Amino acid sequence: MIPIKRGPEIQKMRKAGETAANILNRLADLIAPGVTTGEIDHAASQYMAEAGVKSAFHGYKKFPGYVCISLNEEVVHGIGGPRKIQYGDIVKLDVGVVQDGWIGDTAASIPVGIISPEAEQLLTVSEQSLNIAVSLARAGTHLGDVCASVEEHVSKYGYTVVREFVGHGVGRSLHEEPQIPNFGRRGTGPTLRAGMTLAIEPMVNMGTARVKLLSDKWTVVTQDGRPSAHFEHTVLVTDGDPEVLTWPRKTLLK
Repeated sequence: MIPIKRGPEIQKMRKAGETAANILNRLADLIAPGVTTGEIDHAASQYMAEAGVKSAFHGYKKFPGYVCISLNEEVVHGIGGPRKIQYGDIVKLDVGVVQDGWIGDTAASIPVGIISPEAEQLLTVSEQSLNIAVSLARAGTHLGDVCASVEEHVSKYGYTVVREFVGHGVGRSLHEEPQIPNFGRRGTGPTLRAGMTLAIEPMVNMGTARVKLLSDKWTVVTQDGRPSAHFEHTVLVTDGDPEVLTWPRKTLLK
């Protein structure tokens, strides 16, 4: 069963989503050459304390960080540490917060300075695929349409989608039904209903779709070492246009 949120529950989801987005924005402002990923994670813990919220990730299955910070070939679930951010990197920030018992979950890929044209296109196309998928998340649509739209878009540019990790429903729990892969068949899957809240998150690789897990048992990297991009919004399905709960956030790509 896919949970349906109503009334006050939706309002609490809005607040959690906005808080997550604001924290992501503040962290994005800190990203610069020479800053360590551990410093970003420490700042995240401070910002969450200031906002009176908890990390949805810290301690989840013993995850040690407050946010996920993944660089370049790292796809998702990177852990903050001594690694220094460098000019030309792609930094993926994934922020999840628990506010008043409800979760907001959002992610963005942030270029550090001027990145290569190839990397810039990867980020642009990946964010476009998120926007396309979000636009389809409305009552009466098959979930398969949302999922298929991501791979359909990015494959036009020769990119691939990660298949082992997927988006998900979100609400009182970080991972609720349904699973939301970034591939699928149109016209299949459950029919979306107003009140569903979905974390839609394209994970797009420049090269092979194949990934591997590092020895820390968390960080996922591309097998070929080529860059990956990750964008995510928490979205409320309505009878009209979808409502993105993790706005506002600044435009990270021009």
